[in-house]
Amino acid sequence: MQERTLGSTGPAVSALGLGAMSMSGVYGETDRAESIATVHAALDAGVTLIDTGDFYGMGHNEMLLAEALRGRDSYQLSVKFGELRGPLPGPGTRDCRPEAVRNFLAYSLARLGTDHIDIYRPARLDPAVPIEETVGAIKELIEAGYVRHLGLSEVDAATIRRAHAVHPVADLQIEYSVLSRAVEPEILPTLRELGIGMTAYGVLGRGLLSGHWQAGQEAAPGDFRAHSPRFAKENVAHNLALVEALRTVAEAKGCTVAQLVIAWVAARGEDIVPLVGARTRERLAEALPALEVRLTEDDLAAIEKAVPRGAARGDRYPAGAMSALGVGN
Repeated sequence: MQERTLGSTGPAVSALGLGAMSMSGVYGETDRAESIATVHAALDAGVTLIDTGDFYGMGHNEMLLAEALRGRDSYQLSVKFGELRGPLPGPGTRDCRPEAVRNFLAYSLARLGTDHIDIYRPARLDPAVPIEETVGAIKELIEAGYVRHLGLSEVDAATIRRAHAVHPVADLQIEYSVLSRAVEPEILPTLRELGIGMTAYGVLGRGLLSGHWQAGQEAAPGDFRAHSPRFAKENVAHNLALVEALRTVAEAKGCTVAQLVIAWVAARGEDIVPLVGARTRERLAEALPALEVRLTEDDLAAIEKAVPRGAARGDRYPAGAMSALGVGN
């Protein structure tokens, strides 16, 4: 397994990370045994970076990982906090007050069965709390040994600068894929100026870019994609046509569409680590060889021609969630 370092102050991690969110129901029902087997397969393949959130399944994801990681070592946990959810449907709110940060961390440590978190980050910006206060609380936890590194998620360039002035930021976690490239004009240059890495989620477009989503396919009960604009009837046919254009490039390269788009993200820079949200060993096994796909300038030009920046139809989140993002599509 290749390694990459998250920025100038962050840890050395596997060049491909495992996003565990999909193991806790966001895309419909999951198989607990298969989820644990997938985590084990990732670790056995040399994947060290595992990403979760304390609100994924309302603690379910952390407890699942605690079981999967028991007796294992040589991994780094990235944990998001701050999203408030309830049992009723509807959008949640955020709480990134210093006292809430300490409270969230205590619960995560207990659920994960660990004495520290490698990278701790607010999932979204809390508009009611200055980022300096949230980062200051994480800085205190780092100094106390409960957290190793500070991370951020889905914030704009100005917020990144303000946070970094309080304590060095190891990485920004943000959506980045062939379909979602809003980070390129301002956020990515800011990260590189400040020596901050990126962990890129959504590299497969929540399955849209995997090459496995079919026209007319309907999301299962409880699947986030039932409410995703890019999977809406008025947009999905157009977006799947983009995937078919990528399939032509992938076949010429001798790889799958999923491997091609993961390789594309990895090729954007050594400071970027793609996160793959595999929830089965089969999907993980398909993703891992992407690190061996070497894209030439001609390959990159062909991908750009197939899916120009801004080609996707539909926002990456429903309207109510877009306002919480540092950048759009």
